[in-house]
Amino acid sequence: MRNGILSSITLLLAIASSAQNKKQEDVKAIKAMCGCYEVTFNFAETFTPESKAADYKPSPTKTEQGLEWVELIEDTPNKISMQHLLVVSDSMIVKHWRQDWEYENTKFYQFYKDNTWKFKTLPAAQVKGQWTQRVFQVDDSPRYEGTATWVHVDGRDFWTNTTDAPLPRREHTIRNDYNVLTRTNTHEITKEGWIHDQDNIKIKRGDDGKDVVVAKEKGYDVYKKVADSKCAAAQKYWAEYKPMWKNVRDKWAVVYGLNKDLKLQSKVDGQSLFSKLFDKKANTPKADTDAIIDSFVIK
Repeated sequence: MRNGILSSITLLLAIASSAQNKKQEDVKAIKAMCGCYEVTFNFAETFTPESKAADYKPSPTKTEQGLEWVELIEDTPNKISMQHLLVVSDSMIVKHWRQDWEYENTKFYQFYKDNTWKFKTLPAAQVKGQWTQRVFQVDDSPRYEGTATWVHVDGRDFWTNTTDAPLPRREHTIRNDYNVLTRTNTHEITKEGWIHDQDNIKIKRGDDGKDVVVAKEKGYDVYKKVADSKCAAAQKYWAEYKPMWKNVRDKWAVVYGLNKDLKLQSKVDGQSLFSKLFDKKANTPKADTDAIIDSFVIK
């Protein structure tokens, strides 16, 4: 009996050790996305249904290049947060998207349509060993999130998830025939940096929840690591503005902490949320940014 108990304890310890080692590999892969990168963004429509209208115009194939700094802004055992900053020039830095990674998360804001996110929970057993990636807009409002397992096999390190998202900013001014982008995102670490590989479906979702496929799209963003010194201007910007943006994140954390469906205004007083926040100075009081965010949340 005693030997059997010892064997069971040994097995449990071995399983726990293996899980911890796997988690450490996951953390290493996630943090590998930090740093300074020359980025190539590539998007092309790959398929449209035969039933499309005769005057249908696909989005033009898009290839752009940029320089981006990815700053590690939170690093705890179960959560990693990284802020992307686009370097337009030494004097012009654009706060770009943010990605948070949370281990074995069970609470989700699932994008529905038209600036609406549905809150849902998953059982702990369903997300065991998984990481949720949350992607936020430039103003730290929600964008999309999903959970999956980081995979480390055959010399590859990658994570893949499919989830619904709003239209990307590159489509806002040229498309109004779809309102949901179902994204299959793969993040893969490479020797040169990392890749954001996307297989997207453009969907028109009606008020009855019925989906109509409008088109499919391939996205392939390549991040090539370069010397951190090339992103010095972004690091300088963040050193100055990070207190203000922390206030913004803290306010959003209160909103998300309500754990209920979320709907946002697209504009207030003729301005978008990101425009209002981007106009603020680094020393803007938290009460001011709180009030701006509150004005966009539909109670």
